[in-house]
Amino acid sequence: MSDSVRLAATGCLTAFGSAAATHAALLRGERALQLTPVLGRDGGESVPLALVPGRAFDESAPPNWLPFLRALAVEIPGDGWGTARRPVFVTSSNFGVGSLYAFRRTADPAHLAYGTPHLSVETIAATLGWGANVTTLSHACVSAHLGLLLATRALAAGFAERALVFSFDFLSPFVAGGFHALKILNAQFPAPYADRPTGSIGLGDGAAFAVLAPATSTDGDLTLLAQSLFNEMHHFTANAADGSGFAAALEPLRTAAAGRRMWLKGHGTGTLEAGRLESAALAAAFPDAPLVSWKGSLGHTLGSCGLVELALAAVALRRGRAPGTVGTTAPTFTPPVALEPFSTAAFDAVLCASNAFGGAHGAFLLSHA
Repeated sequence: MSDSVRLAATGCLTAFGSAAATHAALLRGERALQLTPVLGRDGGESVPLALVPGRAFDESAPPNWLPFLRALAVEIPGDGWGTARRPVFVTSSNFGVGSLYAFRRTADPAHLAYGTPHLSVETIAATLGWGANVTTLSHACVSAHLGLLLATRALAAGFAERALVFSFDFLSPFVAGGFHALKILNAQFPAPYADRPTGSIGLGDGAAFAVLAPATSTDGDLTLLAQSLFNEMHHFTANAADGSGFAAALEPLRTAAAGRRMWLKGHGTGTLEAGRLESAALAAAFPDAPLVSWKGSLGHTLGSCGLVELALAAVALRRGRAPGTVGTTAPTFTPPVALEPFSTAAFDAVLCASNAFGGAHGAFLLSHA
């Protein structure tokens, strides 16, 4: 668990657009996912994907996601990012792997300039005018949580005056093909936490940022009260069958949440085993707290989901309405799963959780300052 920090600013990009536009679409119950050939123009089974409008599924050189990151970066307040006292933490689970796949198919060496984590982040830093104090982090689907935690530690230790966490994951035939090979990305739309015979996920483009400031700062109206990371080291894709990993990640946050009335933003991709274990662990740790997932609409934005959903939770707190679990109908694994939007007026914090391959778990508490 970490010290608290102020959330000075945050924003995101999804298939619906900005954080405000995405929050509004979720409140309306809209689903961004559309059935798309898993290998793009090369064909294959159609699966639910949520692409940013106007972006081609296949990679180009330079990558067709770069203009979208430029547009998102305009929202980041302040300057001097990447300098000694204003570090940047860049997180992703796939970086420019679509470019590496494009090189494999076309043999065009232009793709190689973007096809590794180091080179893709180097390109982004140069494009956005950052200095050299940029750290690259990746830990599957809790990558953004890792960036938030390390940024918080830099602030708590006095090594930084502000810290920027920046995350991006854009889909490519390589990414979609990998999940399709696991048989969890299929022709069905995801229904997070629904008790049904077959599970399925959707995948979505996503990028986000968060500017963190010391707890003593007056920047921003929201606070990250506490954070938790835990890794089961159980199996490459599966969780421990007793759900102990989910419970262990939540345990440190129960103390920080004592006396608070919370709602829960879960990981909730639409898979069956992980959904059942996660919802059970959340219900046991925080009885009666309403639980939502937004991946039935946005798809799983991979290593960026923790930061994308932080931006959306922040909008929900500020506007007093939390979107429900889009795409899901009863019965659900646990009764507290909220299928419809609800007012956040009666709550003073939200717990946001993410889970990843390898049994990795991340969670944080977000509240009004």
